[in-house]
Amino acid sequence: SHATMKYILVTGGVISGIGKGIIASSVGLILKSCGLHVTAIKIDPYINIDAGTFSPYEHGEVFVLDDGGEVDLDLGNYERFLDIRLTRDNNLTTGKIYQSVINKERRGDYLGKTVQVVPHITDAIQEWVVKQAKISVDDDGVEPQVCVIELGGTVGDIESMPFIEAFRQFQFKVKRDNFCNIHVSLVPQPSATGEQKTKPTQNSVRELRGLGLSPDLIMCRCATPLENAVKEKISMFCHVEPTQVICVADVSSIYRVPLLLEDQGVVGYICQRLDLPIEMRARKMLTKWKEMSDRSDRLLEHVSVALVGKYTKFSDSYASVIKALEHSALAINHKLEIKFIDSADLEPNTLQEEPVKYHEAWQKLCSADGVLVPGGFGVRGTEGKIQAISWARKKKKPFLGVCLGMQLAVCEFARNVLGWQDANSTEFHPESKHPVVGMPYIFSGKLYGDVEYVDERHRHRFEVNPELKHHFEERGFHFVGQDVEGERMEVIELDDHAYFVGVQYHPEFTSRPIKPSPPYFGLLLAAAGKLQSYLQKGCRLSPRDTYSDRSDSSSPDSEIAELKF
Repeated sequence: SHATMKYILVTGGVISGIGKGIIASSVGLILKSCGLHVTAIKIDPYINIDAGTFSPYEHGEVFVLDDGGEVDLDLGNYERFLDIRLTRDNNLTTGKIYQSVINKERRGDYLGKTVQVVPHITDAIQEWVVKQAKISVDDDGVEPQVCVIELGGTVGDIESMPFIEAFRQFQFKVKRDNFCNIHVSLVPQPSATGEQKTKPTQNSVRELRGLGLSPDLIMCRCATPLENAVKEKISMFCHVEPTQVICVADVSSIYRVPLLLEDQGVVGYICQRLDLPIEMRARKMLTKWKEMSDRSDRLLEHVSVALVGKYTKFSDSYASVIKALEHSALAINHKLEIKFIDSADLEPNTLQEEPVKYHEAWQKLCSADGVLVPGGFGVRGTEGKIQAISWARKKKKPFLGVCLGMQLAVCEFARNVLGWQDANSTEFHPESKHPVVGMPYIFSGKLYGDVEYVDERHRHRFEVNPELKHHFEERGFHFVGQDVEGERMEVIELDDHAYFVGVQYHPEFTSRPIKPSPPYFGLLLAAAGKLQSYLQKGCRLSPRDTYSDRSDSSSPDSEIAELKF
């Protein structure tokens, strides 16, 4: 017989941005560590169809999926925590639902009925969830057994109402033991010595109940662990047992969250509540996470990387890049320090206008162990990025350029080594005499869309001019990875330099905590001064550097070996 899908809805109360995404990912992870197949759906009640048009300031970085879907940051957390591959349909927005219902209405599918939020929109939401939950997200193609659904925003928002109503109906449709609700709430402590306040949680649970959903677990985000009296009080006012009140206090690293939930019996509760078929054996996967979070707490050696970018106002603009750096730093037992540099501050006109800013930026760059120039679009700060690349090349500082960063490394070399003064990307100067990086005629973004061989995720629209290739090769600047036709230059590296690498794709989107992404891993090995000994050992880190073999870890070694620096 076919096993029934189990659904876990994660809602949030009081304020948004209290870590629902990490909690949803962690719940998925601890269930996955019991040997279950887990998938995830993120619902964003905004009206944008997807996140492709967001400004990074507004909403953090956009995460890019395998199928090119540009989605909310939380899907990145699911992919990393659960090591799964999602598609654009795992991100559901108000815009997508309305678009699909309006298309059906235009086709006449509703047979002339008045189309309304209830039942038409709410039905469409339920159908979407049921259909998407069945789609395999693992390499083995197995249909998932559990679907974690995170509802963005806060209970009570006007825009999330149709979704709440859809799930109110849904719980009866799929029956009680196939659906449960985790409500994430905030327990504030107004002053340092102050008491923990339960009123906001009471209010948000009451509101949720009024809308027809009763939380099975109330996860309380708080600065310090919940006092017992507070737990009892929440239990009493919110109609749940004290064991159903879970404390998620602030922790040193997000890798601790799954362990926190595990310690408070969340797996046991969910398995009993949803009647899940699992043995409660010792779980290997969590051993690895425990090791990783212990390791991140006691790192002594530091390694610093200068992130030369554009949006440095909020670190979310480069969230995946930062995560990829962290994964790699952790794998070599170093504490990562990121020096954020706004590339425009490195430019000569900043020296004129704000000399202090200019000197601080250069001071940061010069003191970093490695330099990373990530992707990004637009002219502002391009010259500053080129200056940073030039410095890294001449001083033999480990350098990684991603996407635009790789293209600018090509431009820098063309200008300063080959002496083509106006070498430029046609993105910035359409009339340049030496268009090193240009808009391809054949490349429509679709070139890679439907094929198997390129797995890394592209977001760019530009490519290196193949006719000029040999000028570079003669001077030790190699295009090592090319696409299948040999047309597009995917990876560059420079002779006679510790680590000078550029990649056209975005390897950060495929980095995982236990499997760092090779280009980033190489950058950190080089920055920590360990790359040579690593390569001499035949790509083996010393034993203390990889996750213990008893947790059957897959190490990045094999993937690194294929990079052949």
